[in-house]
Amino acid sequence: MIIVGADGSRAALEAAGWAAREAVLRGTALTVLHALPRWVVDTADGRYADVAAWMRRNGLDLLATAEDRALREHTGLKVEAALAPGDPRTALIRAARDAELLVVGGHGVGGVRGLLVGSVAFGVAGHAPCDVAVVHELPSLPRAEIVAGVDGSPQAHRVLESAFAEAELRGAVLRTVRAWAWPHVSGFEPADAEDERHQLLDLKQTIAGHRERHPDVVVVAEVIHGHPVAVLREAAQGADLLVVGSHGHGTFAGMLLGSVSQALVQQAPCPLIVVRRETVEQS
Repeated sequence: MIIVGADGSRAALEAAGWAAREAVLRGTALTVLHALPRWVVDTADGRYADVAAWMRRNGLDLLATAEDRALREHTGLKVEAALAPGDPRTALIRAARDAELLVVGGHGVGGVRGLLVGSVAFGVAGHAPCDVAVVHELPSLPRAEIVAGVDGSPQAHRVLESAFAEAELRGAVLRTVRAWAWPHVSGFEPADAEDERHQLLDLKQTIAGHRERHPDVVVVAEVIHGHPVAVLREAAQGADLLVVGSHGHGTFAGMLLGSVSQALVQQAPCPLIVVRRETVEQS
């Protein structure tokens, strides 16, 4: 099951359409969810009953619009719509306990000028029990390519498994990218060709087992010098999808969303999947 949040924003409608296509690719159902304050859901009579009823009707209208947007992608798709009580972040996280993917728009209702991403996207990307897709505006001319950010962290295999699966579903090329900065914290020792060859060899070794499990996926391995956020943002220009882990090297204990994934939730130039599940072991 895939869950997509609906709040009436343009970004949420784009997310509903993207989530519908993803549900068709995966052969699963789609649930469209809109969150309302708990008192609105629970209030049937009393002083504020009319206000609560109006808010519920408005919520149902938002759900119907998002459901229609999803069905435009595939009329035979199984779509359910639901109102959920509570803060949108909490409601989506709770609903996603049994989901394989949670999808949200990159911007929500009420954002101010200059705010690059809604608080809901940040909240669910850092706490959801399943992988999270954040959908900004879709590329106008996608190039049938999935980009995966692959570092040397334990979560890299989970990122690769997700990226290989997405590439296989779409018949897309998988471009695996390792951003390579100077390995020395202090001093001015320059990076050299030998270091770069070592990084590329390590990346190819990390990929190897996944290539065996997905032999039909065309894979490109690249080591690019630069900061991971800038490297991945550039690599993903025009891509169908960017896949990253929620944690990488250097993540502080207790930090739920790493600095690279956090920045890309804001800045990804295409739909972004943040891998949240536990690392899968290589067989």
